[in-house]
Amino acid sequence: MIGVILQGADFSNLFSNLFATWQQAGLFTYVFPFLLIFSLVFGILTKIKLFQENKAINAIIALVVGLMSLQFSFVSDFFSQLFPRVGIGLVIILAILIVVGLFVDPNSSLINYVLLGIGVVIVIVVLVQAAGATGWTSGAWWTQNWPTIAGVLVILAILGIVVGTSSSKNKTPPAYNPILWKEK
Repeated sequence: MIGVILQGADFSNLFSNLFATWQQAGLFTYVFPFLLIFSLVFGILTKIKLFQENKAINAIIALVVGLMSLQFSFVSDFFSQLFPRVGIGLVIILAILIVVGLFVDPNSSLINYVLLGIGVVIVIVVLVQAAGATGWTSGAWWTQNWPTIAGVLVILAILGIVVGTSSSKNKTPPAYNPILWKEK
């Protein structure tokens, strides 16, 4: 029975129609950004216990912040630019993790720091690209200064590698301590 249903269903059209209907209904423009902002503000207010255990005040503040943030289309435009880029960034990070996991020891702290650095660079690129797509005017600064920033990051990475890989072979052995010496 399920096989007959699955054969007749065209899932690409089903999901395309579903997402088109959601878009026309304003879910992507208003409802989902509102829910995300409301949840984040409510969660932060609840976690920091600014108003003790009074969740009604937290909910009212989160509701107001969520609704006021949707007053203009900037938030919706930013989210529509940000989250597809976040998805691409996550795929890039996953691909790097898979390739590195095939050839390198995953317990190496150096590799973990390199992967962390790659992840940070991807997050920065995603945020700058999404902000630039929504009209952020500071993109010219990045265009003019990226060689300097890249150079500083490379120097910091080299310093980190040198400091991280310095061995303990050059250290002198601990002094003989007769109190800790036990006769066998």
